[in-house]
Amino acid sequence: MSSPYVECISECFIKPKHPIEESKQICYLAPADIARLSLHYIQKGLLFINPVSNNQKTFIQNLLDNLKQSLSLALVHFYPLFARLVTRKTEDPPTYVVFVDCSSNSPGAGFIYATLDMTVSDILSPIDTPSIVQSLFDHHKAVNHDGHTMPLLSIQVTELLDGVFIGCSMNHSIGDGTSYWNFFNTWSEIFQSQGNVHDHDIPISHQPIHNRWFPESCNPLINLPFKHHDEFISRFEAPKLRERMFHFTVESIAKLKAKANKECNSNTTIVSSFQSLSAFIWRSITRARCLSHDQATSCILTINNRTRMQPPVAQDYFGNLIQRVSGKSTAGELLEHDLGWAAMKMHVAVANHNNIVVQNYFNEWLQLDEEFISATSVSNSLC
Repeated sequence: MSSPYVECISECFIKPKHPIEESKQICYLAPADIARLSLHYIQKGLLFINPVSNNQKTFIQNLLDNLKQSLSLALVHFYPLFARLVTRKTEDPPTYVVFVDCSSNSPGAGFIYATLDMTVSDILSPIDTPSIVQSLFDHHKAVNHDGHTMPLLSIQVTELLDGVFIGCSMNHSIGDGTSYWNFFNTWSEIFQSQGNVHDHDIPISHQPIHNRWFPESCNPLINLPFKHHDEFISRFEAPKLRERMFHFTVESIAKLKAKANKECNSNTTIVSSFQSLSAFIWRSITRARCLSHDQATSCILTINNRTRMQPPVAQDYFGNLIQRVSGKSTAGELLEHDLGWAAMKMHVAVANHNNIVVQNYFNEWLQLDEEFISATSVSNSLC
């Protein structure tokens, strides 16, 4: 018996509903954007059970039409997502600049309709995440530099036997997780408002801010010290791994937080739920790895810089303003101490991340050290 596979039924490109004056300008990539050219696209999806319907074919067609229409309206606000990356090179003087071309020459955002002969239960029931889930996204394994030829945004709607999966792939050089969910939530908001008001009058809760943030005295046209992208773009082929999703209840997280704060024995510091959970997972994975006592290990978190900068940057900023912070220890020290000790490590890493740290990072990046442009993972780290 053959294994189920995702079959592509149709593919098209979606452009903004109407022309946008701002899109005629070049959208420059800031340092935090360029630093992600070797990373993979952000890929998230939503799984729905089909509503009761007498005509499944009509339901799917109406869904696809409404998704395309609302996406076209959402792109009016998030216009960089229908564009492509462009590299401009000159020899005299030598320049190498990557930016976003939002001109009308771009084909648009990708939109795919596919089918899969599996049920919602087939996706959710297995202990390990089925490998077929990777095929529910259009840009699996693509790196952000591929946005020169691939859509910066691609939507794949996969019809299951009793449900629908909507997979969204967004180029990480265009925006971070906050930007991603601002787009996705706006698209959802427009989708749900269709039919209630005129297309041009659909209000959105959060208008994206497209003016890219650059460090002081930084030229928006950042000249990279390369002649070809092979000099700074790397592709990582992960070994075949088992993937599993873990769910923590509200009650269990509350217990972890209470335990961590009690063990911290601090009257002034409150360790957060996320720091407590991160510490718990860090210790659990380190124990399972059976690392040597003196082996260095770390727990890496991605942190939103918007509120930590002076002056703060609005949450509606569309782009990348994130950094990595980490708690560090040896395997032996981490396991010899309790949960509260590890949680405090994570708390201090987050608390110490302020405007000075952010500014220093970007000032170092502007020295164009290749290590900053081609970011790599850290061994024995939990990300």
